[in-house]
Amino acid sequence: MRPIASQRLGVTNVGGSHCDPAAAALLLLLCLGFLPSVAACPSYCLCASDIVSCSGRNLSALPFDLPNYATRLDLSHNALSALPTDWILQPFDRLTTLVLSRNSISQIEVNAFILTPHILHLDLSSNQLTVLNLSIFTGLKELKELLLFDNQIVHINPEAFSDLHSLQKLYLSGNRLTTFPLGIYWEPGGPRNLTFLDLSYNKLSKVSVQSLLSVTRHGGIYLQENPLVCDCALLALLEYWMWKQYRPLVEFRDEYPCKGNSGPGALCSQQGVSDIPTEAQTYQEEPGKRLRVPCPGLASSTQEGQVVFWVTPRTVVNSSTNDPSAHLIVLPNGTLEIRGTFLEDSGTYGCVAARRRIYEHYETVEVNVVVGNLSTVSASGLAHRNGAEHFNTAFTTLASCVVSIVLVLLYLYLTPCRCRESRAGSRGCGGRAIILCSDPREVDSGQRRSNGKRVAFLEPQAEDSDIGSPKTPAMNLGHVTTEGILKNGSRTVGQTLTDPAHMA
Repeated sequence: MRPIASQRLGVTNVGGSHCDPAAAALLLLLCLGFLPSVAACPSYCLCASDIVSCSGRNLSALPFDLPNYATRLDLSHNALSALPTDWILQPFDRLTTLVLSRNSISQIEVNAFILTPHILHLDLSSNQLTVLNLSIFTGLKELKELLLFDNQIVHINPEAFSDLHSLQKLYLSGNRLTTFPLGIYWEPGGPRNLTFLDLSYNKLSKVSVQSLLSVTRHGGIYLQENPLVCDCALLALLEYWMWKQYRPLVEFRDEYPCKGNSGPGALCSQQGVSDIPTEAQTYQEEPGKRLRVPCPGLASSTQEGQVVFWVTPRTVVNSSTNDPSAHLIVLPNGTLEIRGTFLEDSGTYGCVAARRRIYEHYETVEVNVVVGNLSTVSASGLAHRNGAEHFNTAFTTLASCVVSIVLVLLYLYLTPCRCRESRAGSRGCGGRAIILCSDPREVDSGQRRSNGKRVAFLEPQAEDSDIGSPKTPAMNLGHVTTEGILKNGSRTVGQTLTDPAHMA
């Protein structure tokens, strides 16, 4: 009798007594249709290992039978119009790259990415998105790069990026933005590591220079090809960026405004501008005192309407919005006043003002502020480094001492070879050697006035290289270089030619 299918799975027939529980459970799942299976590659897609590409298939709806083992899923160059919440029915735990560019997507539903929590790269460029609503990217806490350029975005909810804690690069070029919520940099829940922001080719006309100065302390922001109004504040910002060699400005300098003498920026004359120092000045004050720091390159009186910004180690302040009770105040003439100085106020300060000039490489618009004694500031700032240096110095000294002692002991007590003459008349040392032995003259006379070592370097003998060849006793000479210490304490160094038969 042929065994039935159940026997092949480890389940015996009725007459048998053995039953495998695992095999029985597998058979039950097969019968009921509950066994999970990996989806095969759709016929309209290309699958290569863990890459699934359904690009350029003119798909108007997202397929439901995509294999969930993919780490890269490409759905670009199709006719997709929306991304619903249930566009996939099972978790894609391995998916790290999702490409949806070159479609017609105008709507993304909330929680659309809830089943793809490990995406690192999301490409939604070249679609028809107009608004980024609240929680549109919920679940993408590991996302590092988001491409949204070449859409039609006109409004962004400040909390649209609240769940993107790991976001590093954000591309929004080629949209229709008139404003952008720069507060995402410091608001709770926003991107904590955003170092790259591309807002080029939009419709931004007015930007907060103070916010831009705060943003550029953490990363780069690209603003070229925007209809920015060139006023004194923007001119001061661009001049400061050029002095700092700010990469987003240096690389696209001709695509920024304020290039000529037209516009409101032309009213920022050079009145009140003085020579810029060639090195950073240092201002020192005791803690708790008031300290005033003048702006480099500005005279004591500036023209009316001139806005001066100060970039401090912790914040950015300007002369147009002063709080009388604030710790840092910018006076009308551009001087920074620090009220009740703290040790934490020490650092480098930069003065940003429209000077309408091109800075030389040796000029500086920064100053150094020191609160307390220089020794105190240095000790607080360099304590860790000094401790490491002290440890390294002590360790190096100890290691040098140990090595020196070992070398001395090797020199005094290690004798590689003793001079002994074999019965055949050849040296026991053989060829080239270093010999440590006592002076034979002192041994014969029994006098030990000097206990110094004697070093001799022996050249290879003829028998070492020419075995079996006839030897001429008269020519079998060794070159011996000797160094001796005479009884009077003087040293002698010389080379002698001696007959090996007479060297004892």
